[in-house]
Amino acid sequence: MHIEFLLEERSAEVALEFILGKILPDDVSFKFHVFEGKQDLLKKLPKRLKGYRQWITDDYRIMVLIDEDRQNCHELKTRLENAAHEAGFVTKSSTLSFGDFQVVNRLAIEELEAWFFGDIEALREAYPKVSNSLQYNKKYRNPDAIAGGTYEALERLLKRSYKRVFPKTSVARNIAPYMEPSRNRSKSFQVFVEGLKACIVEGD
Repeated sequence: MHIEFLLEERSAEVALEFILGKILPDDVSFKFHVFEGKQDLLKKLPKRLKGYRQWITDDYRIMVLIDEDRQNCHELKTRLENAAHEAGFVTKSSTLSFGDFQVVNRLAIEELEAWFFGDIEALREAYPKVSNSLQYNKKYRNPDAIAGGTYEALERLLKRSYKRVFPKTSVARNIAPYMEPSRNRSKSFQVFVEGLKACIVEGD
């Protein structure tokens, strides 16, 4: 089994480099394709999928991961689904249970950084100056519903604790190694994991 990941930014690649090893068996290979932002991915996705359709084999799966970014999540998901269907693919969301599919579309709601807030233990392992009371703060209780943007919220939190701004890729590289998928409180992260595991089951 092989999984092709289509990602909008480098920080997602950095995070998944650590996370996937905690979820996927050793015999599942994967490759990342990073685009120049969300709009670049959305623009190029139809052509990329049609290209895959020309040669992809049954033991391949494609996972598309983009940030919701406070857009209408249903409209965004529909756009991803339509691109796959127009290329001739069956998607995970269009099948019942573990039916035949090759494309899984997933959104990080509202941004990748929600997944980091979903595992505050990992966040504090990476950045111990962050207050231990963070996990009890109502503002961060639902990682996918943090007001004002999860990237901005995490940037403010780290700047307050460390008096500096960290690059997104650096934050991902520091937090992801400590993340434990089973304890993550972000619903969009758990939906991503569910799609990932479905690929493995379907490929058995």
